[in-house]
Amino acid sequence: MSDRPKIVVLDDDPTGSQTVHSCLLLTRWDTDTLRLGLADESPIFFVLTNTRARTPEEATAVTREVCRHLKDAIAAEGIEDFLVVSRSDSTLRGHYPIETDAIAEELGSFDAHFLVPAFFEGGRFTKDSVHYLISDGEPVRVDTTEFAKDSVFGYSTSYLPDYAEEKTNGRVKASEVERFLLEDIRSGCEERLLQLERNCCCAVDAEVQADLDRFATDVLSAASQGKRYLFRSAASLLTSLAKLGPQPIAGEQMSQYTRNGKPGVVLVGSHVKKTTQQLEQLLKEPDAIAVEVEISHLLEESRDRRQQLLDDTLKQVYDIHDRGQTPVIYTSREEITFPDAQTRLQFGTAVSTLLMDIVKGLPADIGFLISKGGITSNDVLSTGLSLRSARLLGQILAGCSVVRTPDEHPQFPNLPVVLFPGNVGDANGLATAYRRFQG
Repeated sequence: MSDRPKIVVLDDDPTGSQTVHSCLLLTRWDTDTLRLGLADESPIFFVLTNTRARTPEEATAVTREVCRHLKDAIAAEGIEDFLVVSRSDSTLRGHYPIETDAIAEELGSFDAHFLVPAFFEGGRFTKDSVHYLISDGEPVRVDTTEFAKDSVFGYSTSYLPDYAEEKTNGRVKASEVERFLLEDIRSGCEERLLQLERNCCCAVDAEVQADLDRFATDVLSAASQGKRYLFRSAASLLTSLAKLGPQPIAGEQMSQYTRNGKPGVVLVGSHVKKTTQQLEQLLKEPDAIAVEVEISHLLEESRDRRQQLLDDTLKQVYDIHDRGQTPVIYTSREEITFPDAQTRLQFGTAVSTLLMDIVKGLPADIGFLISKGGITSNDVLSTGLSLRSARLLGQILAGCSVVRTPDEHPQFPNLPVVLFPGNVGDANGLATAYRRFQG
């Protein structure tokens, strides 16, 4: 075991591993499973809590449960030094501060928690405490984008101190947030880190990976002197904390993971604008054949109608696969409105359940599986493939992780699976991943 702290990532969907490699993703969090992550050679592992798809009450309960089992697992493994990261969305969506509050209450006495939403592979950076994304080559404040209008996780500002005050309902005052600006980070901030106490809220700038490399070095040094920190971050910070180096096989060469040269399956659940653009481009590729799932039928709440929808979808999938082509299964793109967030989440659960039944019914000899959307990808691993853990191979393109099922998997042994976030990649992202598996 390394003398560096073990990095434990509670990931609110399974895409937070999109900047690292060669580590474990755990879909369960009983003590024995968490011990697998703690004992693994990699300095980092991920617990896929999928809390972004849950209600606030469920998110709190799950986070507390993970932390309680984590305390037992840490004691059993004799771990002395560890860091906890609450990994979430790079566009500020998610259950903040619910999750960080629960972690602090269960694991206790943190000196600070840091908001670090920068995700460079996805074109997100933070400057002067304002969070931006790159759109059409230009920086745009995220509060002016579709993400800020999310019906469950919406917000009115991308100035992180004001965001913290808004999300904590005034418990954290914007004026009390410690701002780590670019000049602070680039000149070194270890002495300042050592002065933090009482779980103060900190907003961290980062414009390039080198900024987070410097910040992580100072954090690790301060932690080695007894300071305890909690992080609410996107994925790029994890690269700097883990220091893993390049992945074993480049994304361009990942066709060697494709099983027996067979065609694969693409599953698209995400509905953000970028996903729809990527889907349109993918369907222009040779042998990528559309299979649309009319999810509006699930509003009818009829078991017979749902079963017919499942049967019809799988029949199309098998017909396409038998012709040596790749079925591209996607949920219908029309906008469905709901009276409240709870109803929307319940409908999302019904859609996901249907999609996972489709995954369970896929041909056993598919060559690869590309899952588009964070929540969809989480469900593919934990429910569709019934995995306890999976080994991360690396990224097939920036921000898109590839895991492989174990060789003893009863249905899909050694199947490469892409975890493709909904809001990552250019318009050709899905098509690029498809072509790379095709070789």
